[in-house]
Amino acid sequence: MVLPVVAIIGGLILLTWSADRFVFGASALARGLGVSPLIIGLTIVAFGTSAPEIVVSILASLQGNPGLAVGNAIGSNIANIALVLGAAALVAPLAIGRGMVRRELPILLLVSFGVLLLLVDGELGRLEGIGLLAGLVAFTVWMAVSARRARPAPHDDTPEVVRGMVETIPEGSHLAPAIAWLVFGLLFLLASSQALVWGAVEIAEQLGISDLIIGLTIVAVGTSLPELATSVVAAFRREAGLAIGNVVGSNLFNLLAVLAVPALIAPLAIDADVLTRDYPVMLALTVALLLIALGRRGQILRWQGALLLVAFASYLVYLGITATA
Repeated sequence: MVLPVVAIIGGLILLTWSADRFVFGASALARGLGVSPLIIGLTIVAFGTSAPEIVVSILASLQGNPGLAVGNAIGSNIANIALVLGAAALVAPLAIGRGMVRRELPILLLVSFGVLLLLVDGELGRLEGIGLLAGLVAFTVWMAVSARRARPAPHDDTPEVVRGMVETIPEGSHLAPAIAWLVFGLLFLLASSQALVWGAVEIAEQLGISDLIIGLTIVAVGTSLPELATSVVAAFRREAGLAIGNVVGSNLFNLLAVLAVPALIAPLAIDADVLTRDYPVMLALTVALLLIALGRRGQILRWQGALLLVAFASYLVYLGITATA
């Protein structure tokens, strides 16, 4: 048991670091080649920040552990809303911008229900994966068009998801160091993902529980740690838009890319528990976030953040009970 635990902890630490270095190298290279910050943010940063979840899900699918891949995507969405936003709201109330209420949150809810319709037959096939990726491309194009139109307008009209991506782009640097960070970041990203998947599968087998449970808990929370750190720091700095945009953007990419890419390799079998237990929790949290945004204050207050954390803890306890029943 010790070696798998070490593999998971070390894999998560190295995964976070290597993803950051991969994004840094790719972004710096693009800046050095003259690519606009908007395009870099909507492509390299957007995909790069979801790289840990994507690579982990691909490796899990290739090694015959679809539950780990599915649990990683859905569990990350649950953790992002309940854990990440809950913790950030305890630091400082998070004001939700009008643009987020009108655009990004309704899109997230619509995508969530759309993906549910694709999963109800118990499988996510290649054709459905292609459809999800097409949706991701459409969303990216929409963000780019919206951001360009908003440039002459007030800052609040720029989609908060886009702002969060653009603000993380490093300044341009020499091409050689940028390429080196890009290559080493990718290599370590693959190695750390393999260590994480191996450790997660080993623990699941030794404890006699499904890889879905491990994906929903250890792997999902671990791959959500970068979002947690970013959102808490943003809350300290009173940058609520960055915190919420970071989570909403991550959840959209989890549904449209993290689920879709492994499905292109081999059809993903969807456990019945996902449809009756986990996906409804994710939907309920997404609806709750939209209702909070539509409220009179349009803020996630501290007591609401505490409720989100209690909901997340209750969900983990329930998973533990069902896993050992």
